[in-house]
Amino acid sequence: MIRRVGLYGVLLLLLMAGNVLAVETKDIRFSFKSAEPVVFSHALHLEKYRNNCRICHNTLYDLRSRKNFTMAEMEKGKSCGACHTGARAFSVATEKDCSRCHQGKPREVAYKLKGLGETTFSHATHIAKTGGACKSCHNGKVITGKEKRVTMAEMEKGRTCGACHNGKPTFTVAGNCNRCHKGLKPKDINFAAKGVTPAQFSHDFHTQVYKCTDCHSKVFQYRKSPGVVSMAEMEKGKSCGVCHTGKDAFSVAGDCAKCHKGLKTGTVTYKIDIGDAKFSHEFHTQVYKCADCHTKVFQYKAFSSKASMADMQKGKSCGACHNKDKEAFSVAGDCDKCHNM
Repeated sequence: MIRRVGLYGVLLLLLMAGNVLAVETKDIRFSFKSAEPVVFSHALHLEKYRNNCRICHNTLYDLRSRKNFTMAEMEKGKSCGACHTGARAFSVATEKDCSRCHQGKPREVAYKLKGLGETTFSHATHIAKTGGACKSCHNGKVITGKEKRVTMAEMEKGRTCGACHNGKPTFTVAGNCNRCHKGLKPKDINFAAKGVTPAQFSHDFHTQVYKCTDCHSKVFQYRKSPGVVSMAEMEKGKSCGVCHTGKDAFSVAGDCAKCHKGLKTGTVTYKIDIGDAKFSHEFHTQVYKCADCHTKVFQYKAFSSKASMADMQKGKSCGACHNKDKEAFSVAGDCDKCHNM
């Protein structure tokens, strides 16, 4: 009876060992978003290396800390690249052998972009163009396997798609936006400004006259809020002021209502001991254009151009026009015309 129990115990241990071996030596599938899985066959490799697990474990693969390796790392001898060098086994660096591990057709890759819909990269189109040269892109430089999303501005400097799409081998990423962004229809952009109505930029209007490359990314980055630029800076040729100079298009130095729709500038009140002084935009714009004062005399910001009465009498601030009754009553008299005394 004791011998029979002992025999059952041995059989049980053998069965357990067999199960463990079955679990440990099953095929491993490495999944990819844009391609069929790569299948590693334990059975094939164990047969080739006479069931010597130690050739790979734990010299190449540590089962306690699993890690995925890029093709660039494998080409430097990591992971599969330790044996697959072209000497002991086919090389991971040889383009003609890519399909020995990567079987099936690679899929299209879709990039979802906020405000621009979906951009689709077609492996089929590019494989046909390159004659199946996968390493045109997957060479550790253009596509590394750990590449994060890059901006259009970075592509224009040669990153990822921009390595080929530079206007030489093929169309440039600096233009032709709708060739990748199918059905592209950029939205209008509203720039909120304190104290005035928002300025609206119409992509629909501007793309009737200009190409995307006229502005992007020489003047504006490919993002919704490219940064705040003052009107004074625009007058010096920044932002919208590159074109809106009065030559190519109406000047940013005037015609405020063309961008700031429904603009109705308010009254500016200057708090002064002898009595508040009020400046009425409504009254002055009946006689003058915005450009007569902004920004030659005043910045586009209330209270940013402070001046004393003595300064005004020398032609600064309000004194530029209120100058001894030549253009308007003089700041040197009639104090109660401005000051609520």
